[in-house]
Amino acid sequence: MGEKIAVIGTGYVGLVSGACFAEIGHRVVCADVDEGKIERLRAADIPIYEPGLDHLVRRNLGSGRLRFTADIDTAVRDADIVYVAVGTPGLDSGAVDLSQVSQAVRQIAAHLNGYKIIVIKSTVPVGTFRFVEQTVKEAAGENARFDVVSNPEFLREGSAIRDSFHPDRIVIGATSDTAARRIARVHESMGTEVLFVDPESAELIKYASNAFLAAKISFINEMANVCEKTGADIALVARGMGMDRRIGPYFLQAGIGYGGSCFPKDTKAQLHVAKKLGCDMKILQAAIEVNERQRLLFADKVARALDGSVKDRIVAVMGLAFKPNTDDVREAPALDIIRVLRQSGAQMRAYDPVATEKAGLHLPGVCLYSDPYEAISGADAMVVCTEWDQVKNMDLHEVKRRLRTPVVVDGRNVFEPKLMVQLGFRYHSVGRKNVQEEYAGIV
Repeated sequence: MGEKIAVIGTGYVGLVSGACFAEIGHRVVCADVDEGKIERLRAADIPIYEPGLDHLVRRNLGSGRLRFTADIDTAVRDADIVYVAVGTPGLDSGAVDLSQVSQAVRQIAAHLNGYKIIVIKSTVPVGTFRFVEQTVKEAAGENARFDVVSNPEFLREGSAIRDSFHPDRIVIGATSDTAARRIARVHESMGTEVLFVDPESAELIKYASNAFLAAKISFINEMANVCEKTGADIALVARGMGMDRRIGPYFLQAGIGYGGSCFPKDTKAQLHVAKKLGCDMKILQAAIEVNERQRLLFADKVARALDGSVKDRIVAVMGLAFKPNTDDVREAPALDIIRVLRQSGAQMRAYDPVATEKAGLHLPGVCLYSDPYEAISGADAMVVCTEWDQVKNMDLHEVKRRLRTPVVVDGRNVFEPKLMVQLGFRYHSVGRKNVQEEYAGIV
């Protein structure tokens, strides 16, 4: 028989984690203060887009292994293990807002009716473990029986179900070996290596991982800019780099930079913590600056593709989510690119298969479409910002017929340059050769 688990917070991490724990046999109740969201979840109406999550929730609701409640107090009392998976938004200073964590922990402390393991699943800065431990002691009394465990998540939006069942690693930071081993058993059926570490190391592993991947993305984008000046091809450069086992092929896709809820927030949070500690993380600072600049460089590329100006030109952006298979538009490059082009006088349109509703809240005055061909009809340029299959698989003959001028600016390098020129497009990508010049004789 599995563990009795309560998950506090039904956002992205809490909902996915709770459903996956239920799937492997634990008895899970996901709790949230948002009663409207809880009612939706009870009806298997999933408020986020994550492939496979709706089926997982529906199946485990039916089996009785998964429940949803707005009664956090009862959820805590009935559980043996309580996961904290609430939001930790970033502040303008780069610091992390831990108010939701603090509130959840105090509520847990108020309802400790026996020994419980409190697991920090939210992404939190180093030092939070000690803060939680001290908060519970102060709120529940020195005689309270509990242990705290840091168990960071490494879920990729769009692949979160697979990542939950087939993780690269499970990191457990604790001062109690007994509690650490018990949380390891929660994940036992996943058959993945467990790394037992001290709490501070667990907290830093999460931030260090995201910071390194962000730096890798920014580095390849800087190399792409060099490629454009020299005639080299970033796809070939990245392939050659990735063949080195010390580097690997992942996160070497040049484009318009990273976005989402993790990399932007986590890199800034780590930089903020480092500065408070007196550590000058120049590489991380540069990675953040390069990522922000890459969006501006791409907007300029769009203008150059339209003979130097987007004023009064119709530009259709393909993709608004920060990556495919999610409706998350937090820190999405497309939103910044659209704003810059609008400020330069462009008439903007946009298409996304799932994210238009969320993106629309940030894009007043932009015409949003649920059909990609309608979005590009009569446009002066098609601009690719998210590599959705629905974009990659568009009928290029129909694209050329619908565009007013056959300009495609590809921020994700999803199309084959030679083919695009053969089809009669004025094609521009990131870090690849000027195909117009190279294949001029075949058009």
